[in-house]
Amino acid sequence: MPEPKNNAQNPRLEHFVAPVEETPVAAVDAVRVEGKKATLWSDAWRDMRKRPMFWISAVIILLVLVVSAFPTLFTQIDPRSCSLAFSNQDPAAGHPLGFDKQGCDIYSRVIHGTSTSVSVGLSVIVLTFVVGTIMGALAGYFGGWVDTVLSRLGDVFFSIPYILAAVVVMSVLSAHRNIFVIALAIGAFSWPVTARILRAEILRVKNSDYVMASEALGLSRFKTLVKHVLPNSIAPVIVVTTLSLSAAIVAEATLSFLGVGLPPGQFLSWGNDISAAQTQLRTRPQNLIYPSIALTITVLGFIMLGEVVRDALDPKARARR
Repeated sequence: MPEPKNNAQNPRLEHFVAPVEETPVAAVDAVRVEGKKATLWSDAWRDMRKRPMFWISAVIILLVLVVSAFPTLFTQIDPRSCSLAFSNQDPAAGHPLGFDKQGCDIYSRVIHGTSTSVSVGLSVIVLTFVVGTIMGALAGYFGGWVDTVLSRLGDVFFSIPYILAAVVVMSVLSAHRNIFVIALAIGAFSWPVTARILRAEILRVKNSDYVMASEALGLSRFKTLVKHVLPNSIAPVIVVTTLSLSAAIVAEATLSFLGVGLPPGQFLSWGNDISAAQTQLRTRPQNLIYPSIALTITVLGFIMLGEVVRDALDPKARARR
């Protein structure tokens, strides 16, 4: 049997290797290894920071929060220091927005009214988030009679318009109207939306392989819910909570405008100022316009942020863009 010829004896079998500098395709084939692990939240943050709407809403919200926490940085005038001698006077030095019917500085009242609106909004979303998350998580994950009882309880509260319910509650508790009471009146009837969304998301997630593997390894159902199911289901709730903050601020202003919100003599509120200025809409529209603009800008900032967060946490929306 003849021995095979080597490459030296047969030049056609020689293997030619081009120099590295002559193969630019190597740069294309290079793989970049990143140290950080990609997650839903990291991808969402990478997407949000590329969108101008996120930065616009972030600036608005940051400004609102700073004004709410430190109103004296923006005005030194006492909003409750009113004099009928300045009633409905036009803007002057140190008073850029003029005076209202009671002779109060409008600019100072708008600045100090920010704290009330933000406090009510934050209190409402904390209450809504906590109650809605607990109810939705228990109903969606454990199912059975737990789901039946909690879902029917949510249907009862969901069937009642929360503004109407808040009007009734604030009318009954008229002697104890404060930020906590008005937040409780709004939040107690607005949590079913959060609970429904979280329940539906948990029903989708709880049959995943990693959830069944966690239970198979001996982890209790409650720990599985807290460690695995809830973190992977909470994204839609974050979006709803962000949007609910703007709705809570509007609800507080609405109740104050209707006269069943915060007492005008004790709390500074944009709703109270709008309600007081409605009788002068024809003669002094600016008295109503200024607090309305502050309310609109604040609500718009949170709505814009909610829209950006919603799109960032939705992979399908990112793919469409």
